[in-house]
Amino acid sequence: MKTILILLFILMSPVLTGAQTLEEGKKQFHYERYQSAEASLHRALHFEPNNAEAWAMLMRTYIRLGKFTEASDTFSLAPESIRSEPFYRIAEGALLLKANSSLARSKFQEALHITKGKNIHIIATIADVNIESPHGDYQYAAELLKKALKKNKGNASLHSRLGKAFRKQHNGTEAYKAFREAIEKNAKETVAYYELGRLFLSQKNTELYTSYFLKAIESDPNFSPAYYALYNHYLYLNPAKAKEYFHQYMKNSDHSLQRSYSYTDLLYLTKNYDSAILAAKQLVMSERTTVQPRLYKLIGYSYQEKRDTGNALNYMREYFAVADDSNRVMKDYETMAYLYSRIAGKKDSAVRYFKKALALATSPATKIIYYKQLANLTTELNDHAAAAYWLGQIYCSDPGATNVTLFNWGLAAYKAQDYQQADSVFGLYTAKYADQGYGYFWRARSNAAIDTTMEYGLAVPHYLKLIEVIESDTLTDTNKKWLQEAYGYLASYEANTQKDYTQAIDLFEKILEIDPANTQVQRNIEILEKNLSIRNKPESESN
Repeated sequence: MKTILILLFILMSPVLTGAQTLEEGKKQFHYERYQSAEASLHRALHFEPNNAEAWAMLMRTYIRLGKFTEASDTFSLAPESIRSEPFYRIAEGALLLKANSSLARSKFQEALHITKGKNIHIIATIADVNIESPHGDYQYAAELLKKALKKNKGNASLHSRLGKAFRKQHNGTEAYKAFREAIEKNAKETVAYYELGRLFLSQKNTELYTSYFLKAIESDPNFSPAYYALYNHYLYLNPAKAKEYFHQYMKNSDHSLQRSYSYTDLLYLTKNYDSAILAAKQLVMSERTTVQPRLYKLIGYSYQEKRDTGNALNYMREYFAVADDSNRVMKDYETMAYLYSRIAGKKDSAVRYFKKALALATSPATKIIYYKQLANLTTELNDHAAAAYWLGQIYCSDPGATNVTLFNWGLAAYKAQDYQQADSVFGLYTAKYADQGYGYFWRARSNAAIDTTMEYGLAVPHYLKLIEVIESDTLTDTNKKWLQEAYGYLASYEANTQKDYTQAIDLFEKILEIDPANTQVQRNIEILEKNLSIRNKPESESN
């Protein structure tokens, strides 16, 4: 008797092992652990090559992994003995969806015909294949599920599938109803909670989608997709919390390239820059020609945070060399600009990149930041015309701009020899700060530069106003210098243009009141007095 039992166990063990690995593969598929599912299903077929359901599950797994060619090649190895099985027909249909949807439909219908449309497992699998495939017929899936639910109203998983079919058709209202119905039938229907979370995520309803993702985890603590969804939610809001969810996701998911990328992103966002650099470099080495260009950027950003300008710039240059223009964002250009601004002789490059960043900026506050950087850099480069332009942008855009910005704008225009603009800017200054001498002084100088021969006396009214303002204020060293310049200009105007030597002498004497030791002014007075004496001589004496 013992011998018979041992023999039966030996004969049955491959079947048991095949069934166990099939169930294991289905469970892994449910948790979106497709690589593990693929391995388990291959093991199942090793023990049970005639298991048509295992073949169908393997094809579904390949499709979810995007391995269409590999799926077709592997399926060609299926034994002849299972080709009349309904699951085999479903597998055929799954592979045909991409190339020939009509023929795929006929294979699904054959599977239904064989089972007389009564096998819920077959119906659910056909629906799954259509819902999962990027080329599936979502309406057909919904119709099958509706029919099945007429006789199986208490089947929560069918309601969940119907919700997914509706969602694929962008029918959020009916999808919501189906998922809620699934939860009413089974409070532990994890997929329904998760899909409701995804539904409200698409509507950007933060409170609802996070609560449903949490409920999915409560109903099944091993459901990795919900952990990943919560990780994504907190990634930029709360990186530390995102890291907690990501670690849970890693425990319950397969290793994948995307997971490695996500973990590297998380290291950067949680400011573990050394670890982020190491992880990113490992990915660059392993992926080589297929590596995502953004990794170079991540390394560059990390080095920038470490104040390692040389390495940061090297990796950012690498990023710009391989990344498409359409993938570059404002911060990429900003980063390049700041890096170049720290390198001697590269400020012109910094200007170029700040301009590129500015072209992508939409926030007024961000634009003002870039205006200020550009104004500072162009001033350092002695490009006064450009500096005047950017200072003007600051003053006209920044509600908090002060008289200093306005003054610097006018001064830059003056240094750029754009005296008309300088006059206009300092005109604004005198209108807004009428009790300060700065505007009048530089407006006078600007007009003096326009009217170089003093023919029109353009600077005269501004120097007169400057004198008026200074005389009502404390006589500082700056005011003394301004007064001397004002009196000197007015004296020259009176002597050379108006020929009023008496008035010119009076104005020069005002300078001597401030600076009695000014020998040049004393000489000017002597010359004017001599000219005045000659002019006043009687005509007979002059002859």
